Amino acid sequence: MSCEVLVTFKPMLSLDKELIDFGSHVVGETASRTVTLTNLGGLGTRFRFLLASECCETDTSPSALNTSSSFTYEDKGFYDKIATSFSEQLMEGSESSPTDVPSQKESGKLDVKEQEEGRPVESEGVALTTIVTVPPNEGQTEFSLGEDRAIRRASVHTGAATTRPCSEPAVITEGEIGPFSSIKVPVIFTPIVPGALSTRFKVVFKNQQCPTTGASCADHPVCFTDTCPPASYVTCHRMCPPARLVLIQLHFKVVGIAIDVPVWVPKPNVDLKICMYDRLYQDSILVHTRSKAALRLNFEVCKELQGHLELLPKTGYIQALSSYSVQLKFLPRRSLPEDAGKYFDKESRVLEAPMTIRVADQIKPVGFTVHAIVTTSDLELSPSGVDFGYCTIYEAIRTQVSLYNHSLLPQEFGFVGLPKFVDIQPNDGFGTILPLETLQLDVIFQPTKAKEYNFELVCKSEINRCFKLTCRAVGVHPPLELSHYQVKFAATSLYDTSVATLYVINSRLSKNSPTPSVPRIGLEDASQGPTSFEFLLPPDSPITISPSVGTVWPGKRCLVRVAFRPVLPSELIHQEALQALTKEAEAKSSQQDMATQRKDQRRQSFSTLRLQNRDRLFQASASQPLELQKEDLTSSSQEYQAAQAALTRSFQGKFNKFVVPCVVASGDTKGRKGTEPLSFSPHNTVYLELWCPAVAPSIVVTSDKGKTIADFGDIAVGHHGVKKVSIQNISPEGLDLEYSVLNPNGPFVLLNPISKLASGETRILKLSFSPRESVLAQEMLDVITKRGTLSLALVGTGVASVTTCSIEGGVLNMGYAIAGESTSAGFKLQNNSPLPIKFSVQLDSLSTRSGDQHRLPQFLASPAQRTEVVGTQNYSGQSVFSVVPVEGVMEPGRAQDFTVTFSPDHESLYFSDRLQVMLFEKKISHQILLKGAACKHTMFVEGGDPLDVPVESLTVMPAFDPQRGEEAEELKPILVTLDYVQLGTDTPAPPATRELQVGCIRTTQLSPKKTVEFSLDGIASLQHKGFTIEPSKGFVERGQTKTISISWMPPIDFDPDHPLMVSALLQLRGDVKETYKVLFVAQVVTGP
Repeated sequence: MSCEVLVTFKPMLSLDKELIDFGSHVVGETASRTVTLTNLGGLGTRFRFLLASECCETDTSPSALNTSSSFTYEDKGFYDKIATSFSEQLMEGSESSPTDVPSQKESGKLDVKEQEEGRPVESEGVALTTIVTVPPNEGQTEFSLGEDRAIRRASVHTGAATTRPCSEPAVITEGEIGPFSSIKVPVIFTPIVPGALSTRFKVVFKNQQCPTTGASCADHPVCFTDTCPPASYVTCHRMCPPARLVLIQLHFKVVGIAIDVPVWVPKPNVDLKICMYDRLYQDSILVHTRSKAALRLNFEVCKELQGHLELLPKTGYIQALSSYSVQLKFLPRRSLPEDAGKYFDKESRVLEAPMTIRVADQIKPVGFTVHAIVTTSDLELSPSGVDFGYCTIYEAIRTQVSLYNHSLLPQEFGFVGLPKFVDIQPNDGFGTILPLETLQLDVIFQPTKAKEYNFELVCKSEINRCFKLTCRAVGVHPPLELSHYQVKFAATSLYDTSVATLYVINSRLSKNSPTPSVPRIGLEDASQGPTSFEFLLPPDSPITISPSVGTVWPGKRCLVRVAFRPVLPSELIHQEALQALTKEAEAKSSQQDMATQRKDQRRQSFSTLRLQNRDRLFQASASQPLELQKEDLTSSSQEYQAAQAALTRSFQGKFNKFVVPCVVASGDTKGRKGTEPLSFSPHNTVYLELWCPAVAPSIVVTSDKGKTIADFGDIAVGHHGVKKVSIQNISPEGLDLEYSVLNPNGPFVLLNPISKLASGETRILKLSFSPRESVLAQEMLDVITKRGTLSLALVGTGVASVTTCSIEGGVLNMGYAIAGESTSAGFKLQNNSPLPIKFSVQLDSLSTRSGDQHRLPQFLASPAQRTEVVGTQNYSGQSVFSVVPVEGVMEPGRAQDFTVTFSPDHESLYFSDRLQVMLFEKKISHQILLKGAACKHTMFVEGGDPLDVPVESLTVMPAFDPQRGEEAEELKPILVTLDYVQLGTDTPAPPATRELQVGCIRTTQLSPKKTVEFSLDGIASLQHKGFTIEPSKGFVERGQTKTISISWMPPIDFDPDHPLMVSALLQLRGDVKETYKVLFVAQVVTGP
């Protein structure tokens, strides 16, 4: 929608009024009015103010009388709107009258008439020159035009004595008015002779820039005569074309009445301004006379106001050609609105009282009017009475009362004679109240004794009027009192804590026999025994009080800790996090759209389809953060913590004041039955006032999106993790840093404490976590400055390296192997911890021990002292046992396979070693004892009692001679001891049993026999002695063993005092033949 405004660059002139009425004035007085000439056009012009009776003729100077530009528009309403609006903006101080240009209507009629005759109307005006002639005059007229800036004032002479030629220039008022401006011309009325006077003026214009065609306007004169109608135009038909000669005049009329009396009042209106009831106001009335004789004056007041207004003296004489002063006394009473009648307006409170001065020998009296606005001096207190209720002597109660000023004048007020237990604020109850204003005053009542109070507060105004406020209250002396009733916390940073301490005191000194009765509530007596209290905190407040409930015995006090910890509202953080998620989703959607647009630039049809579906995709992506907010946006989420850090940095500060009631009851909280509540009295309640200013922190965390929680995660026990936290000083000054003391035996350590932090500087704190046990550890590290404290929460979990081994008992027996060959066995380690574990495997035979060189050889030590686990080793110096892998990393929940290889190089039954599994090169996780035996041949017998030491002798082993092999072959002894336990004569005992193992070693060597045969000789003799041997003979496959069970029951002829000793030969046939002499030793022992 557009609006076109047409600006015409030509004069558009108008006067603000057509008639100026001066009214009645005494001869000799001077009155002034103004008339405003306004130019609404875009072109300036010159003007002249002339009497309507003056004529003009053309001048040689090029000028033009310009018509109003309103003639260029057919719609006259449009011009009226512009003229009215523009004149309101430009005419400052002019009298309010509708803009009226009489010539518009007449010129409009002429335009219509000329159009009907077929002649065009020219709106630009014609270029004319005028000469003004003035009729002769002897005296000066009563109306004249004054000077205003560029306008000069001249007297206009009228009369009929002589006539001057028209070419003689008259004394005129002229000037120039610019575009879009106005000029005020004063019109002065100075009556000389009594009577009604009237004069007409006209304004003519000329514009030197008015365009002309053909001859000069001097060739086409236009004159104005007395026959020209007001505000009309005349068209000259002598030489100028009719379309060019259009002229406008603006006219206005001035009227006034001059009267001639000998006595007059120069100040006919006496304004007493604003007056109050019952207050005296005075003024002097000055009366003048032009009479040459003394006159008697009578001063009269209208009947309705005789009780309120007085003129003194009532009669007086004024001397010739002098003045006389009369004293006016105005004392308005409360009955003025009823007494004054029509002279008083009750709504506006305006009094207009006519006064009369009667002059002797003068028929017409002289009058003047007394004006006044009469108002009341009442002040109103609301409410008129205040009941403070019950109030303890340790606190003050504040209530608000309103003070309303019914007067139209400002009044000073003050509360005087206040009792000591009452205070009124602000300004101690003194001040100034503006007209019709309402002030809110705080009345503070603090009783000094436990009694009933009834008193009045008196408010006095500046005229000594009193207004009373009735008050009542009951003073209470509670059984308990607080050491401080008001706590003002220092400015506390967000998520920091300020602590204050106070005491709840029971001032009674005796538990059983109290002091003389002390009034508690009014005139009631005090309660006896212990007294309990409870602080009632407002919901969702950042205040913590501990203990909030307790009991205080007489003469005792209870320490109470009050903590203030300002935090941001969770709703605000949720909203900020949701906005961040929404922006992130929008950014991702925009990037996806841009990527799709780049790929599909060459496919116009698909691009058009994408543009159509773009809004749907954006709406779908924008709705995702809403779902995420409902499901995943918790206080521990990253988005929530990032939003919390952002709001903390931009926090502007906040001040809250909390009033916490502390209710008091008689009795002990420990004596309650279950959840039975104590009977708290509402009148004994004391109140704790807390001032809690919260400010933005001086130091903030900049790393990890502003999180103040340093979470080390899971760290293996015995190891350490390092966390870096960046802190920044956002305060305008440098700060000295101090730190709280961490637990010296704890797992957390601050590695690089920083002592100073400049304004705007960012530094990094290094924190270490070294768990010593599998436990969740948590500590608080406070970074303390003079402007606040930054609390860092240190959290970490110590995780034990839990592994399980597939070998039960910690012994891995490799069995028998042929000397010079190898055999292998495997086991597994399972990682049951949530962390990857670095492991390494060590053999005791390969590790160096500084203490070994100071020990005795194992074969010299007694069996009880033999603790060495490393047994017989190879002659070649190579390790008998080996294991793979030697080191590595076990992932969480995974198992690691290990392979142990047994490689003996000679025959021995005592090969042994110890395998240790080290975790993280520090902790021994498992110890496995490795055992093995080696033989020269594929058969072996295992079992029986040991007949030699488990350590090889240091003697030189004899060389083996193959030629004397059979001769050198000796029987290998095996000792089998059987102990028969005799429990009692009536209770049969089980036989004594032992076992021998016959085995065949699996070998890679080629052998004609793949089995080993065994047989035991002398079975019948053994059976006769009470032995039972099963089986007595058999064969064993390679890699297998067979058990020979031996049991013994004492025969009838057995002598318990002499053990039974029997021997038998056990023969093994494999790749070679071996014979063992088995010696059976049996005996009977008594049971426990």
